[in-house]
Amino acid sequence: MNNFWIGVLEQGLLFSIMSFGVYITYKILDFPDLSVEGTFPLGASVTALLLVKGADPILACMLSMCAGMAAGFVTGVLNVKFKITNLLSGILVMIGLYSINLRIMGKANTPFFNAKTIFSGEIPPVFVIMILALIVKLLLDLMFKTKFGFILKATGDNHNMVTSLGVDIGVIKIMGIMLSNGLVALAGSVMAQYQRFSDVGMGSGIIVMGLASIIMGETLLKAFPIIFGTACALFGSLLYKGSIAIALKAGLPPTDLKLITSVIVIAALAVYNSGLKVKFGRNLLSGGVKAVTDTKSA
Repeated sequence: MNNFWIGVLEQGLLFSIMSFGVYITYKILDFPDLSVEGTFPLGASVTALLLVKGADPILACMLSMCAGMAAGFVTGVLNVKFKITNLLSGILVMIGLYSINLRIMGKANTPFFNAKTIFSGEIPPVFVIMILALIVKLLLDLMFKTKFGFILKATGDNHNMVTSLGVDIGVIKIMGIMLSNGLVALAGSVMAQYQRFSDVGMGSGIIVMGLASIIMGETLLKAFPIIFGTACALFGSLLYKGSIAIALKAGLPPTDLKLITSVIVIAALAVYNSGLKVKFGRNLLSGGVKAVTDTKSA
């Protein structure tokens, strides 16, 4: 049983790195970026190529992240410079990356069971992934407190205000998309090293998984507004992976995994949206009562 929960914790923490990337585009930039389904296996493909050739695993993580940022740059340029819609920009890059990933690996699946990875040391994998996830989270939290972080948030909330300050929102948007895809590719690199193989189709459903994690995390932690959004992505990823694992542990066949994912996302959205409606209704009611009170006083 302990191994079961340790496995859930490992997978949840690993995919939280990917959720951080989706959080930047989905929640901050309001950019539905489907290219992450291509950059996740891109990070894995680059890592597989490097590790098979005997490269350092940490260097493989860094280069995989750079490859993801390059793919994010293309997505951003297509949207900002060529005026292609955000959804179509991501789809075009995702389709192109499928062939690129095949080119990098030379085949659909590349195992590297005997290669040195970040998990080859004496430290248990759960601690390696935990340290990496916490480092990424803390760095993001620090970044969001900088001038660039505030501008990045403002770009998604009110781009007119950012433009009035003389800031090129196009450049900021491209940088945000690059950072997002870089983190997703980093997660793909770590995932490949964790399972010791890379597959061209391992990015299927990644965007849904990331969105589900963020929504579930916000549903769970919306009562604590002081908590950073990255915490929502982290805890949501753990909750999502835990829900999937418990459903499979209960006896549901693995062939129902997509159905389980859909049910979890629907349930999280239902709870989240109903909570927003209740909050909105209370605010509206309190505002109406205040207005009536002020009128009577006048």
